[in-house]
Amino acid sequence: MADPHQLFDDTSSAQSRGYGAQRVPGGLGYPAASASPQGAFLADPVSNMAMAYGSSLAAQGKELVDKNDWEVQYQQDMPVAPRFDVNAPDLYIPAMAFITYVLVAGLALGTQDRFSPDLLGLQASSALAWLTVEVLAILLSLYLITVNTDLSTIDLVAFLGYKYVGMIGGVLMGLVFGKIGYYLVLGWCCVSIFVFMIRTLRLKILAEAAAEGIPVRGARNQLRMYLTMAVAAAQPLLMYWLTFHLVR
Repeated sequence: MADPHQLFDDTSSAQSRGYGAQRVPGGLGYPAASASPQGAFLADPVSNMAMAYGSSLAAQGKELVDKNDWEVQYQQDMPVAPRFDVNAPDLYIPAMAFITYVLVAGLALGTQDRFSPDLLGLQASSALAWLTVEVLAILLSLYLITVNTDLSTIDLVAFLGYKYVGMIGGVLMGLVFGKIGYYLVLGWCCVSIFVFMIRTLRLKILAEAAAEGIPVRGARNQLRMYLTMAVAAAQPLLMYWLTFHLVR
């Protein structure tokens, strides 16, 4: 029964009962998220975005591995520029790696109290001389076995210059972890550069033999295979020869 002194009716209890029918227990007055995918995403958006991004990266990595295509793309009988083709030889990484290798060699010599400008210059000139000998030897070998290939001198410098990346890693790990770190990292880099050179040069040298119709077991084709193996095997040897004296 209403109070005669009350000016307005108390409707709070009725409203509470009305709103209470729409609320979900523990929901603070808001409707619970539905069981649909959209509702699940709204419930935990950060985790779902992370899962979606991870799945996308995994799919892209699997696509790159499954593709297994090391060939250089061509346009009007000319190789595509490196910025448009990841397989095209590029001098940027070899040039930067060579300069960094000289700097790291100076750092290693300085930590051993053996640094001098003459010794650093000798280190740089030795690495450059070995690179020049490699290029000239390969060009002479290609000429002697009459290989018709589009492999240019710049391409050879680019391919042979990638070994400086592994040399840098080996010396740096040697400075931090000693000879154990040096041999572990340098060994892994040697295997990587060996596989890289085999798979790259066979497209440049052996593919031309197949296009010319030379038998697989022919003498000329075997010479091409020996040349490819020799160039690949020389990279780990030079990587060790140019770095072993920098780690003690």
